[in-house]
Amino acid sequence: MKLKEGITTWLNGALNDTITKILLKNCQLTEIQLETLLIDTLSENMTGKQLKYDEKAKLRLTKAKISRGSFNRTLTQAKENVIKSIYTILLLGYLGVFESSTLYPYLEIANKLKDFVESHKDIPAKQDEAENHIKMIEIIREELETSLKRLYSPSNQNL
Repeated sequence: MKLKEGITTWLNGALNDTITKILLKNCQLTEIQLETLLIDTLSENMTGKQLKYDEKAKLRLTKAKISRGSFNRTLTQAKENVIKSIYTILLLGYLGVFESSTLYPYLEIANKLKDFVESHKDIPAKQDEAENHIKMIEIIREELETSLKRLYSPSNQNL
């Protein structure tokens, strides 16, 4: 049971993270789909063994019992949404709506986000440090929005 508690704690932390919430609010995945995808992708890394889907279903944060079939349907939806999002970016780049059809500019933004997360891993204990942490999160949110808007070609803003 300690393993389930560890995964539950990690999931709660990941899903309640301020930047996760900002990104989730603006992406194609629902919170349940993200949770399911995280469980599928990361639970085996955390456990060190192959888990069956009924075991993964039990790792969901909901108190209600989730069937293996329900878990699999949600996982399929999440994976389809991720793939469709990538195809959308490629299509819009190819058609000239975005200034580039490569994923490089998006990877650059993702790297900025990763650098920010690495430099601000721990939530500060002191009030003034916590306020600075919140200010930094707001700055990174604004920078993400600005960077993503810049990728959108100014001549095609009718989309």
